[in-house]
Amino acid sequence: MFSQLSKRPWLIAVAISLLLLLWLLSGSLFQAQETASADAPAPEPGLTKVEVQWLEASPMQRQHVVQGQVEAWRRVELRSQISGTVNRLDQDKGSLVTQGQLLLSLSADNRPAQVAKGEADVRQRDADAKAALRLRERNMISANELIRLQSELAKARAELDLARIQLANAQIKAPFAGTYDQRMIELGDFVQPGQGLLTLVDISQLKVSAQIAQQEVTQLKLGQPVKVELLDGRELQGELHFIAAAADPGSRSFRIEVKVDNPDALRLAGASATLHIQTGESLAQRISPALLSLDKAGRHGVKWVNDQQQVVFTAVQLISVDNQGAWVSGLPNKVALITLGQGFVEPGQQVISQLAKGVN
Repeated sequence: MFSQLSKRPWLIAVAISLLLLLWLLSGSLFQAQETASADAPAPEPGLTKVEVQWLEASPMQRQHVVQGQVEAWRRVELRSQISGTVNRLDQDKGSLVTQGQLLLSLSADNRPAQVAKGEADVRQRDADAKAALRLRERNMISANELIRLQSELAKARAELDLARIQLANAQIKAPFAGTYDQRMIELGDFVQPGQGLLTLVDISQLKVSAQIAQQEVTQLKLGQPVKVELLDGRELQGELHFIAAAADPGSRSFRIEVKVDNPDALRLAGASATLHIQTGESLAQRISPALLSLDKAGRHGVKWVNDQQQVVFTAVQLISVDNQGAWVSGLPNKVALITLGQGFVEPGQQVISQLAKGVN
């Protein structure tokens, strides 16, 4: 081997250069390690060790998720305004009806005669009042007599209007287009004023009502898009249509209503639904719900370690929670979150933090 190197002197030079370079580098590394060891502060004895994970905030859509009840857009119970017998059932239950369509008929009894009598009285009183007016112009009757006759005419007209209303009330008509939903009487029943006859519902649109907490209602505004999730997994799109002006005295929550178009007339009224209300984009971190704790004031928050290796508790706002984790806001954009040992440390306490195992 040496004979070969002697034949190639340039190889000997290269080998010597490499050895010198390795020796110099080893000395520099050793000196750097000694310097680093001398500069690094020694951990104080007795400090609690915690594991941390660095989390960075990312943009996400804020939303409120509340449970609601699907209701018909309009529902009315039609009641009898007069006494009478049910003469005719003009529509069947479940029928789609238009506004003004006849639903059922009550007996007219003597009401047509009352209208005829009222019309005759009005004609007579009108003639008397006109004649009195001509006489008054010639100063042949007193002003009081003219006023009396005009008052009797007005009274006769009022009685005629009442008689016509009573006759019209014998026919029960739809106040709006909808579905003839229920009937509380049968053919031949005698009904009294105020007695329920039938219900009419309008499901061309639906409304989903819910209660929302007082601290969240300020983030809502009319017209906001809302996703309505049904129990069978179907999703409908709606918009926030109503926000109560005052909270419920018992629950301190506000009633809201979401309007949902229902062109296919789906029978959903009375069902439960989940409302997902978007309230804008914000920066948030996703954490395990197990890392949430409560401070002395009862606020939700998490513990993390600052640059001075001190424990900090920060109250957070829960944006959304599911089985996989919780989205929270209120933390610094980049934070060393305590993932192990948080139950053994308090805010302000000095700790030794180390990166959680398996975390890069």
